[in-house]
Amino acid sequence: MATIDDDLNQIERDVRTLKIEYEQYFGGGRSRPPADTQWRVESLIRRYAERGGDLSTGQRFRYNNLTQTYAKYQEMWRKKLMQKEGAVTQHHFGAAAKAIEAERQRQQARQKSQAAEEAASSAEQVAAFAEAAAEVARAAAEERNAPDTFALSFSDPDREKDKVQRLYEKLIKARAEAGDRAAVPSLKDFETFVRQKTQDLKSKGGHEIEYSVTVEGGRVKLKARISS
Repeated sequence: MATIDDDLNQIERDVRTLKIEYEQYFGGGRSRPPADTQWRVESLIRRYAERGGDLSTGQRFRYNNLTQTYAKYQEMWRKKLMQKEGAVTQHHFGAAAKAIEAERQRQQARQKSQAAEEAASSAEQVAAFAEAAAEVARAAAEERNAPDTFALSFSDPDREKDKVQRLYEKLIKARAEAGDRAAVPSLKDFETFVRQKTQDLKSKGGHEIEYSVTVEGGRVKLKARISS
């Protein structure tokens, strides 16, 4: 069964794929818009819009970034679709041609109505995402009275996953407070980094490795040193 991080990775991959497929469609390489891929992206986005309480702080932060990126692309694609439809030259060649043209215009009207409904739905989603982001910001604000330095020591990260989780969440929160917009690693990637870094420093004679999250000059830094 897919985990939350797996689904977030899938959303990120599908958004990239959807961007490529739309570029192919607008460039003439596809005959139809990529509706299947778009449906898959929106299904996953809706799933976690309704399950926000299941996400950790880091996962909510990443989810908000993904959904805001998708909403930006969706608005761009909607405008290009309308421009593509409006660029079709109208022809009038007798009664038969007029009938064909009338049917085409009815189809365009239906498509535009559907696009307007999707845009309204997208606006509602963006509002919901913005509210979720505001909740993350409020949670971060409540912790601003905490010390500027947060530190934990590890001897075996594979047996101290709860401590790795705490360090990861502290790093994410510190970035949010500092306004750092750099790409956020997944928890799995972070666990791999801590494991490898700990092994590397222990090979140099250390028994325990201390990791600290600090804010220096408005920038968040993760440091590792041999503590004993």
